Amino acid sequence: YPTWKRTLTRRAREAQMKRFCKAQAIQRRLEEIEVTFRELEQQGIKLEKLLRDEDGSPANQKTQWMNQLLYLVQKKNSLMSEESDLMIAVQELKLEEQQWQLDQKLRCYMNREESMKTPEDRAAEQEILVQLLDVVNKRNVLIHIQEEKRLSEL
Repeated sequence: YPTWKRTLTRRAREAQMKRFCKAQAIQRRLEEIEVTFRELEQQGIKLEKLLRDEDGSPANQKTQWMNQLLYLVQKKNSLMSEESDLMIAVQELKLEEQQWQLDQKLRCYMNREESMKTPEDRAAEQEILVQLLDVVNKRNVLIHIQEEKRLSEL
């Protein structure tokens, strides 16, 4: 078994583990965001009740509650933006994995001798190339979405 094949296999396995770890970290963060959303929602409900029920409260107390409510809305919007970024990252990881799998299939076909390939093999190779191109285009779209979002935030 040639050294370069072992090296490629090891690197592929390392890349797959890296994607897996990244996906787990994203999943954990999405769960944290969900918990934080619920907490912010509960705090917002309490503040809204205070604002509606306390007609005899001093004006500065109402202003303070209103500022807290606005802060909660701002924090929620920030978390929604982060969640959106994470969802894009999840899609990107899925496309990376799909691209890796297609690349492996394509390598199998390309490693065969040209004289040994059947018409079905050539057709399958072309189909994989088309699928690979589609995945690359989808990843490119995600990168453009991220770039546009980054520019709009600036």
